[in-house]
Amino acid sequence: MSSSSPSRGRPRDPRSHEAIVGAVNELLAEVGYAATSIGAVAARAGVGKDTVYRRWRGKPELVFEAVFTTTDLAPTPDTGTLAGDLTALLQGLVEEFEAPAAAAALPGLLADFAADPVLRARIREHFLAPSKQRLAAVFERAAERGEIASDTPVDLVLDTLAGAVFFHIGLVGESPDPQLAGRLAAVIAKGIEIR
Repeated sequence: MSSSSPSRGRPRDPRSHEAIVGAVNELLAEVGYAATSIGAVAARAGVGKDTVYRRWRGKPELVFEAVFTTTDLAPTPDTGTLAGDLTALLQGLVEEFEAPAAAAALPGLLADFAADPVLRARIREHFLAPSKQRLAAVFERAAERGEIASDTPVDLVLDTLAGAVFFHIGLVGESPDPQLAGRLAAVIAKGIEIR
């Protein structure tokens, strides 16, 4: 969920990075996760395989960053209410999980994560932890406004938000109605509000 992957080699050329990420999304939608390879991505992006490997350790990290970190590019929401902020966050996640590339990538990524504890740790450290850190501001502001307690378990709440969207769209395969983000946000905000 955060595009701050480990720094390796020379700095990223934004054009190459954009071409690689675009190629990943196109290939996933066209041929699926299993048939998407680093070589195919490099060829589609017009770069060498070494260019890809300088930035990502392998296909799972490349696919995860290309498909499941798009919400990290959006500004952290600040609507003035926790429910509003959570709705904005969840809407981004819904759109991310609804994308054809996400549907194609999920089964293969889950299998790779389950089989490789080192990969899981790298994803947690380099993608998920920075994303959660960035979103902590939403909960800090809510605590300052008196909406939630300052000791609210932010990591658990964020996992709950992402898990609900993942389960509803990614695993169950439901097409989300336009109110899904708002409904989930209301449930979560109500559950952690100060009473």
